[in-house]
Amino acid sequence: MCLIFFAHDVHPDYRLILVSNRDEFYARPTMPAGFWESIPGVFGGRDLEQGGTWLGVTRTGRFATVTNYRDPEEFERQGRSRGLLLREFLKQEPPPGPFAEDLAEGDRDADAAGERSQFNGYNLLVGDLRGDQGLFYYSNKSPQRFPRRLLPGIYGLSNHLLDSPWPKLVSGRTGFAELVHRNRPGSDDWSHHPNAFFDLMTNSTTAPDDALPDTGVGLERERFLSSRFIRSEVYGTRACSVLFVRRDGLLIFFERRFEAGGNAKGDTRYEFRLDPPA
Repeated sequence: MCLIFFAHDVHPDYRLILVSNRDEFYARPTMPAGFWESIPGVFGGRDLEQGGTWLGVTRTGRFATVTNYRDPEEFERQGRSRGLLLREFLKQEPPPGPFAEDLAEGDRDADAAGERSQFNGYNLLVGDLRGDQGLFYYSNKSPQRFPRRLLPGIYGLSNHLLDSPWPKLVSGRTGFAELVHRNRPGSDDWSHHPNAFFDLMTNSTTAPDDALPDTGVGLERERFLSSRFIRSEVYGTRACSVLFVRRDGLLIFFERRFEAGGNAKGDTRYEFRLDPPA
């Protein structure tokens, strides 16, 4: 997952509104979003190479998503798949805050011992979609090495830290915020017709050279990665997801999948109600 915009506890009708693009090599085997037979109650796409996911929820309201942190020094390092972080959270019971703190504590211990994290750089969101346990952000690249409980707001996350001002994040977050605020309370229109969100996330406009970040991958690659929607014959946006979680517990999810070259190859829609808190 390489680009996420989300409105946390902002809209009067929705606890969470989220859109995301998963960028990956087309050759990596993947299952479309659905309920997992191996872990009942878990819903999301599936990375068949390592067994994790990039975006997942459970019927009990656990929620997690992740992006990679772009660091050229780690390109050749074989860390554990970051999608396994989501798998572990979704199948467990600890609240999101303690789960994120355990990760941070492990990284702080590794720092003190002069060791490296077992995972390459990542940004993780974990939360509770039906109660008051909150939504937390943690990155193992954060200098503070502490998770952050997010206040209500509209956020963007790409391959750097939360809300880093990369061009595609700034413009995309602005467009996303306009869509969120355009929907009137009680109208419930785009939760059934999310094309405006798909249009936002499939914009392939690249940023001008003077606005590009310098992440150490070279100018040509910075250009290629600067659009919200990435297309080529080898690597690009594989899936675009749109997630709505209403305050009454109804979850509505859309996924649009893409093949090499950026051509759409399938849509999925799911709707189910989260289990009420015990």
